[in-house]
Amino acid sequence: MSKETFEEALAQLEEVVAKLEDSSVGLEEALKLFERGVKLARRCRTQLDSVERRVEQLLAESPEGEPGATVPFEEEQE
Repeated sequence: MSKETFEEALAQLEEVVAKLEDSSVGLEEALKLFERGVKLARRCRTQLDSVERRVEQLLAESPEGEPGATVPFEEEQE
């Protein structure tokens, strides 16, 4: 497995999506691109999950202000 950064994997995923949106791509090429895209998306999700766990650890604080309890993220309102 390569050691590309999240940003590199995301940029490659964006390239794959752009190619898939091109109607001139043949079926076999589209399938190969789709497979690559799925792998890249999974790699990005894994990296994001890892970062989220690290952030939760850093923000972990009990009501008394001591380390220990996780402080959940506030969900964005749409």
